[in-house]
Amino acid sequence: MKIGELARRAGVSERSLRYYEQQGLLVAGRTPGGHRDFPESAVDRVIRIQELFAAGLHSRKIARVLPCMRDSDGGPAAIATPALVDELTLERDRIDGMIADLVRSREVLNDVIAAAAGGD
Repeated sequence: MKIGELARRAGVSERSLRYYEQQGLLVAGRTPGGHRDFPESAVDRVIRIQELFAAGLHSRKIARVLPCMRDSDGGPAAIATPALVDELTLERDRIDGMIADLVRSREVLNDVIAAAAGGD
């Protein structure tokens, strides 16, 4: 599929797709005319890349993690090294901390809203 169709189907910009390709996160074939040609599986891969970026991972770490993640065929292409597992555990702990902070913030806002509505 062409870059515009992939961008539309994955919900990202063409610029993002070019960046992913530049970082080695996404691979495109080329048509005889030199245009990018992405496989159908690229849609799921781009969505996965977006999720990893949203989790706070940077492109170098994503490049290391992607081969270890299950593809649409059900299996990972590589097994994560113990060092990568340790790094990902730290990332997960960081995310857990952020979630706890957000929950506390929500509780404070709930208290303020309840007090303003006359609930307290």
